[in-house]
Amino acid sequence: MQSFSSDGVSIAYVDLAPTAEMPLNETIMLVHGFASNHAVNWVNTQWTKTLTHAGYRVVALDNRGHGKSEKLYEPAAYSSELMAEDVRRLMDHLDIPRAAVMGYSMGARISAHLALAHPRRLNALLLGGLGIHLVEGVGLPLGIADAMEAPSLDTLSDPMQRMFRAFAEQTGSDLAALAACIRGSRQTLSAEQVGRIAVPTLVSVGTTDAVSGSGPALAKLIPGAQSFAIEGRDHNLAVGDKTHKQAVVAFLAGL
Repeated sequence: MQSFSSDGVSIAYVDLAPTAEMPLNETIMLVHGFASNHAVNWVNTQWTKTLTHAGYRVVALDNRGHGKSEKLYEPAAYSSELMAEDVRRLMDHLDIPRAAVMGYSMGARISAHLALAHPRRLNALLLGGLGIHLVEGVGLPLGIADAMEAPSLDTLSDPMQRMFRAFAEQTGSDLAALAACIRGSRQTLSAEQVGRIAVPTLVSVGTTDAVSGSGPALAKLIPGAQSFAIEGRDHNLAVGDKTHKQAVVAFLAGL
């Protein structure tokens, strides 16, 4: 991995060249979800292989507080707007004027804020694992922060708290940094703000996802947006689903 300074915060990333015989001269920025990292969210699920084989340059970062990026312990350091600027600064650092931006879960929330703040930097917006809760919710329940600070997984009984604590331990995450992240990254967008997103958008949510909220409901608020239902997949399994990949590649090819 490489790293750069995003206004003083060290952000780690990978920059992968296309492997297709005829590269497309297009870049996709990948923004992972809470308690994950670029490898778990995008490499292990074969997303990077799928996209580079399709001809895209792929840049995937570890969000602040995650993976190999710098860990911060104040909630104010994790606003969605700040993390969106990390993505924008990475594009500046790599001299990428425009790119498709794809986020999953918290990464989709970050990507939506980026699209609103810097619409001219995006060719497309791909929101996975986040539906109407971008507007009507504030991300994951605040109790997830408490789960990160619990003495152990065994002390938790709530299924969602247990799921995210177990995932955080599995990914070797800094639990204190994640608790700060949950408390600081709970910004919604209003229906009016979502209606100002002015880039081609695909919203993809699993049909058994209990975290994201309705994908079609969010897509209806974004002018011209499309919605894709990831059949039979919950929040954790939808990200790497084969049909999800096919839908994204087809959407990008159709632009």
